[in-house]
Amino acid sequence: MSQPSAKTLRKWRRFLADERAEASVYRDLAGRRTGEDREILLALAEAEARHEAHWLALLGDRVGKPQRGDIRTRMLGWLARRFGSVFVLALAQRAEARSPYDTDVDATAAMAADERIHGEVVRALAARGRNRLSGTFRAAVFGANDGLVSNLALVLGVGATGIPTPLILATGLAGLLAGALSMGAGEFVSVRSQRELLAASDPDPDADDALPHLDVNANELALVYRARGMTEAEAAEHAAEILRDLSVERPAVVAREHEEIGSALGAAVSSFLFFASGAIIPVLPYIFGATGLVAVIIAAALVGIALLCTGAVVGLLSGGPPLSRALRQLAIGFGAAGATYLLGLAFGTVVG
Repeated sequence: MSQPSAKTLRKWRRFLADERAEASVYRDLAGRRTGEDREILLALAEAEARHEAHWLALLGDRVGKPQRGDIRTRMLGWLARRFGSVFVLALAQRAEARSPYDTDVDATAAMAADERIHGEVVRALAARGRNRLSGTFRAAVFGANDGLVSNLALVLGVGATGIPTPLILATGLAGLLAGALSMGAGEFVSVRSQRELLAASDPDPDADDALPHLDVNANELALVYRARGMTEAEAAEHAAEILRDLSVERPAVVAREHEEIGSALGAAVSSFLFFASGAIIPVLPYIFGATGLVAVIIAAALVGIALLCTGAVVGLLSGGPPLSRALRQLAIGFGAAGATYLLGLAFGTVVG
């Protein structure tokens, strides 16, 4: 076998360092979890150790000084040790998707396949976290984003008409309060209505009292189960089982399990605060005394930074590229605000 070139040795050492760093990330994540999640993450760390052994075998006595993994993997490890959240899993998912083993001649087909499967495992783990925070995250992102865009558009639109700065400030604060209260009230009504609809769908707890008096031959209890989605045969069998032994205390008509939707008041307060946190940003320059074009530029810059941040967070959590999600959020927000500003200019020209 021919001696590997210096370039090849450097590549092998880099891959070795990356595998060690990735295994460390999974162990750090496992350290902040329990149960099945912990076992899965430790199994991923063991798989990375097998890949590490492959590069060690190729290097032999030419391993050299231990190297550090790439900057992204090291940053991922730092986050895993301190947070261990769904954000870190989302980043790990993207890291697995960037594996170079598919095209590298020195990596085995099994290693390339492993990396693809690792990505799916991490995706599934991240999905659990996404599902747990989906409601809160949705309220936070959409509430803050609505506040940012709607109040920036409002401030720029009325400012473009040429009205005095104090009136712009008053309009911005009024928009903040009106929008936040509207969001809070809407969320309260939405959650309360959803809870009431679900409650109306739950069976009557007193229905079991009728069981001893049912006509066993007619077996109308089976109709309940058919209405709940069972086939005719399944419903008849289940109803017969219930009626065979009425001495066993168990509910015949079981309430459906519903997804936890939280309290209406908590949702309302959260929506109010999330909207207000975004809506206050375009008003800040006017609060601190800025006027005219300077205030417009500062407000747009602050909102732009906030939109980039919310877009990047959406990208991280969704497993997509953070930069493109951030730029998309910025383009949509500035597009809406820009259109309102132009309409304000036109209105100011007509009125003037």
